[in-house]
Order: sequence, then C-alpha cells, then structure tokens
Amino acid sequence: MPIADSTIRQGIVPAAPGFTIRALLAAIAVLAIIGPLLVVRYGPVVVPDRAGPHLIARVIPPTVIPPVDPVRYEDISAKDAQAINAAIPFTNDPVPPAHPFRLIDAPIDAARAVDCLAAAQLYEAGDDAAGQRAVAQVILNRLRHPAFPKSICGVVFQGSERRTGCQFSFTCDGTMARFSWRPDQWARARLIATAALSGSVYTKVGYATHYHTVAVVPYWSASLDKVGAQGTHLFFRWTGWWGTPAAFNRRVDHREPVIAALAPFSPAHRADASLADILSPEQSAAMMNAAIASLPPPIATDPNTFLVTIQSGLPADDLPRLAVQSCGARPYCKFMAWTDARQTPKRIPLDPGDVASLAFSYLRDHDRLFDKMLWNCRVFPRTARNQCMKDQVLPAMSPPDNAVLPTPPEAAMPDNGTGL
Repeated sequence: MPIADSTIRQGIVPAAPGFTIRALLAAIAVLAIIGPLLVVRYGPVVVPDRAGPHLIARVIPPTVIPPVDPVRYEDISAKDAQAINAAIPFTNDPVPPAHPFRLIDAPIDAARAVDCLAAAQLYEAGDDAAGQRAVAQVILNRLRHPAFPKSICGVVFQGSERRTGCQFSFTCDGTMARFSWRPDQWARARLIATAALSGSVYTKVGYATHYHTVAVVPYWSASLDKVGAQGTHLFFRWTGWWGTPAAFNRRVDHREPVIAALAPFSPAHRADASLADILSPEQSAAMMNAAIASLPPPIATDPNTFLVTIQSGLPADDLPRLAVQSCGARPYCKFMAWTDARQTPKRIPLDPGDVASLAFSYLRDHDRLFDKMLWNCRVFPRTARNQCMKDQVLPAMSPPDNAVLPTPPEAAMPDNGTGL
C-alpha cells in the first residue's frame, strides 16, 4: 500500500514544506535570544587573569630615565588582588642593601626633611617601627634616583598638587586633614626618620623604589622586580640597570621646601618658622658645640687668617662666638665664613666671587683698637643695617682699606669696644 494512502486513511495529513522551515527558523531565533541569558545566569563565574598583560618586564635602557606616572590600580576585589600578587614571584637576582645616607642640610632644612619623612612613615605604615623603616628606605632610594625629585619633601609630596596624581596617597586625598597622630607617635616616627637620615639602612627592601599593599594591584606591579615584603606591603625595584646600585648616584638638593599641609604638625613647615622655634635650648647648645669642635686651623700661609664653612641655620648672634673661639688670644685675626663648602676658598687674597658669597666676617686688630664683625644679610638677616656687608665688594687685607670689613670711625664703635 502506498505510504500516502495509508497516512490519509489514519487521518494524518503531512505538513507542508514551507511550514516546517518557518518553524525551524523561529526555534533558532528563540534559542539565540534565550541561550546567552541562560549562560550568564547559570554559567560559572570566570575571573580574568588581570596580571597577564603586565607579565612582560619593561626594561628601560640606561640612556632613558624611567617615567614616574600617577599611580593607577586594577579594578578588582581585594581577594583577587591577593591572588594576583601571590602569583608574581620574587626576583632570583641579588638584592643588595642600599648605601647609607647621611643628611647634611642646614638645621631648619634638616628639620623639614625629618618631618616630611616622619609624616610619610606614619601615614603609609602606621605606628609600626619595621614598616616605617621600610617606607623611609624607599623614600631615600627615590631621593638618590634621577627619576624622582631631589629633596626629601619633594619626593614625599610629588604630585600632591593633583587630586589623583600623587605618589603617596595621603598627600592628596585629604587624609592629613581628617586624621592626625598623637605627639608620642610623631616623636617615635621622628626618631626613626632621624636614624634613616643619619646612615641607618633597612636592608630587607634593598634599592626598592615602589611598594603597595597585597590588597591592590598597581599597573606596574608585574613589570618591576619584586624584591621584598614587610607586613602586608610588597616592595619592587626597576628591572634592568635602573634598579642597580649604580643608578642611585644623583646629588641631592639640601634645600627643603616648606609644605603648608604639614604646618599643623611641624613648626619647621610654618611660613614664619625660625631656628629658635624648632630647636630646644639643648639642641641649640649641642649644635654650637659641634660647630666649635669642627672649626679648622688657620690657613697654611697665614697663621692669623681663618677661612671657615659654617651651617646657614646657625643663629646669627652665635657667629661671633665662633670667630672669637678661632682667634683665641691673637691680637690680630681675620675670620671669614661661608655656608657652602664648595664656595669656601683655600687661600688669600679673595677674588670677587669669594667676597660675593661670604656669609660672615670678623676682623680684630688690638693695636688699632679695632674689633668688627659683619653679616651677609641675605643669609643672616640683621635689623641693624650697619651690621650688613656691602654686596660684591672685594676686601683688602688691612683694616683701613677693607671694603667688607671697613675701619669704623670712633663714634661708630660699640660702647664696649668689642662689637660682641
């Protein structure tokens, strides 16, 4: 029996070919819409490997100073960040300790440097001695690296003028305005900062210039050498030559800027700060004793002449004491001082450049009843203008013709005849 006849007898009518194709296309369209929704709703959660794009180390040639860009973080959870950070291996290369650093700033600049460093230690590591030492070492490493600013405060507050472009987040996110540390915590941080600026080295982080907590992933984390860990922080140095000791050879600037944001915590960063506001009487006495102990002998060609380098932060009123200490009982004595050792001459007569940079001078001639001192008032401001040197004038070597140490008339002599 033909198939068609049998089908008709059973009451079954075959579908038309056009209807079958339309039904199939409709089913495919429904699956195309519903299928992805079902996968998103019930499929497994996939965490992208965000460390992948950064695994190739970016080796910068020695002829190009590495860029220091604003810090950016991967947009991931703390749990995922911890997993990515754990997957980044520590370097197998040696991690030598940094060379000791010793600050030789003038006292007021040194006080600013200590407080900038102490602030970074506190706000970055909290009241934790080991963490603070690690942070301080990174800042000192940056100080000596050509890619960063040349002063302690410059390194700490780099980019702080930008709301999101700072290198240390506490300097631009308002943290200092919202939270302050107790005096005892500041005191401990200052002790650690002073030690770091006096040669103490935290060896665990080597020449690290970067660090971050395990809860975040900066864009650079896998492109640098991972050299150490301290607490919840990981430490990194540049890959290649820029991470070697030879790269940390930059001469630093010994003038520290005033950071207005630190003024509430640091007398040294107030606009009208003076050395008297910063140093205790004991510190002032110790500084003067140190200056006296470091006084050099007279020059080889003249036993009555002293050419000396002094700190610009010494109290101006204490400078005559240094001169008298050097001159001792000499009836005739010349004491001349500069604040920059590179400008301090080694011989006389002085040339015009020596005279222009002269900071303080003292001339004694007992035979002529002459005892006179003058200050460079650009370096050591004086209220009495007759105590200020004339600018750019070369002194002769005898009192009557000396432009920097002029022979005063009798009426101008101090009442006690000493000028002290």
